[in-house]
Amino acid sequence: MSGKLLLAFVLAISLNACTWVKETPGGEKVRVLSADEVSSCKELGSTSSFLKDKIVGVNRNKDKVKKELQTLARNAAADMGGDTIVPKTEIKDGKQEFTVYKCINP
Repeated sequence: MSGKLLLAFVLAISLNACTWVKETPGGEKVRVLSADEVSSCKELGSTSSFLKDKIVGVNRNKDKVKKELQTLARNAAADMGGDTIVPKTEIKDGKQEFTVYKCINP
């Protein structure tokens, strides 16, 4: 393996371990539920989350990508006055859509 290729690989692995998305104080109060669990909630709208799922051509850890997409959606839901999100789509190319709900005192 050439030096430059090895350096790129080490950099990609190192970056894969980093968490890029920070939870806001409001976002940490937002729950992630399934569609079956929000039947008595008020739908407020939707939000899309997207991020890089590949770094230097290397796929990032799927669980980490999922968690960061949810964190972005939770932060956005809090800004919308929501307290719950439900994934609307599967993750594709680092993007996922969520429905935002108000379940507590709707």
